[in-house]
Order: sequence, then C-alpha cells, then structure tokens
Amino acid sequence: MELQQRIPDRWFFRRLLPAAVFVVVAVVGGGQLGQAHWSDLGLARERVASTLVTSGGAGPRTLSALILLAVAVVLCALAVPLAAVGVDALASGSWPWWLVPAGERIRAARIRRWLPPEKLETEAVRARSRGHALRAARLDARKATAASTRPEYFTWCGDRFGATRRQIRERTGADITTAWTALQLLMPDSARTMLNDSRDSYDAACEAVVWSAATVVLGAWWWPALPAGLVLGAIAWRWLRRAVTAFCETTETVALLHTTDLPISLRSAQPPR
Repeated sequence: MELQQRIPDRWFFRRLLPAAVFVVVAVVGGGQLGQAHWSDLGLARERVASTLVTSGGAGPRTLSALILLAVAVVLCALAVPLAAVGVDALASGSWPWWLVPAGERIRAARIRRWLPPEKLETEAVRARSRGHALRAARLDARKATAASTRPEYFTWCGDRFGATRRQIRERTGADITTAWTALQLLMPDSARTMLNDSRDSYDAACEAVVWSAATVVLGAWWWPALPAGLVLGAIAWRWLRRAVTAFCETTETVALLHTTDLPISLRSAQPPR
C-alpha cells in the first residue's frame, strides 16, 4: 500500500514536474529568446501570447499548441528514466564493447592518478605544514573517497560496486550477483525497504545526471542553460557518489545479516573464519 502511494508521487515530483519545467524553459529560452535576446522576457511573453491567442479565443491553434506541449512533457518524462539506465551502465562500469577502448584509457589515467588514502593523508599534512591550506583541503577531500586498492573498473562507482561484491563474497561465501533475488525474497520487510530506498536514491541521482546533460545541450540554443547545466552536473555527480556509497553499505549490511538464510547451493564457499 505504501509503495502504491509513493509511485505516483515519484512519477510527478521526480519526472513529470522537472520535465514540464525543462520543456517550458526550452520553448521560452531556446525557441523564443535564443542567443541574441537571451534575457528579453518581454519578447518571450509577446511571442508566446501571439502563439496561444486567436481571434475566437481558445481556438484550434491554442488547443493544438497545448496538446503539443503536453506531449513533449510526457515524452521527456518517459525518456529520462530510459536514459538513466545508460547512466547506470556507465557509472557501474558495464560499458558497451564499442566504448571499451575509451574506458581502458580512462582506467589507465585513473591508475596513474591513484594514491592510497595513507599517502594522501601524508601529502595533506605536508601541504598544511607548508601553508598550502587549499591543497591540503583538496587532498583531504580525495582521501575521504579514495579506495584502498588500485582502480579496477572504468569509474569510481564501478570500483565501489566491485569492492562491495568482493567484501560480501569474502565474508559470507556468497556471490551477491547470483544470490540477489533469493536474498530479497528471504529478507524481512524492514531490510527490503532500506534497500529499495537506497536503490531509489541511486536511480534518482542517475536521472539528475540526465537532466544536467540535457540542460547543457540546451545551452546550444540558449546560453544561460550551459552554466546552469554544469552546476547541476557537479551536484548530480556528488549526489551519485553519495548514493552509491549508501547503496553499497546497505547492501553489504543486509547481506551480512541475512546470507545465512540462503540455500547452501547459493553459497559457493564457506565464509572465512
């Protein structure tokens, strides 16, 4: 019952409402103002009014314009979760074969840049002692999210997911990928709710990345959308990393608590003693 109540709210506030705002901004900014008159809101009001107003009141032109606007909003709301699936695949490191060469170059660059948290802490202390407070703060921020092992995947999120799978296998003997469905069926409602909430936050972060990319693209027709999209992208990326961390920690905790309920066939090895 609670899930049924949350689905319409999720659809409206996370997809339909942002889609309506984006379509209106695209129509007014990109379609009416453009680059030359990017701040002339009076011109936008005049052009929108001339499009909607007819001699007979709400006539066929007005109705067709409203229908097209509604269709654009619905299509945008439907396209965002589909595009978010692609963001999920890229973030988790499951890249298609034609992007693997680019991914390998990214992974090589990440390996060259990688430093263990202990090294980052030492560098931060050294920078602080030399009076470089900004560099020390940046190193402290890197240390907070740095992995203790060298990068194995194309992205930070992929490394975090891989570390969680490895930790669960080492501590429980179960492969969380193959045992995931059975584990969800066996876990109590409270644990399932926590997992669903953390997964929902991760999905919302992926959709925020899509919105930021769409806003950046809109900047080609209306330049104020470009800085707004870049700011939104930075916020969405930090949100995505926090959501991945919360999802992995929740998954690992639930697995440690309830993996013993799984059938023996789904536990490929005995957990280490």
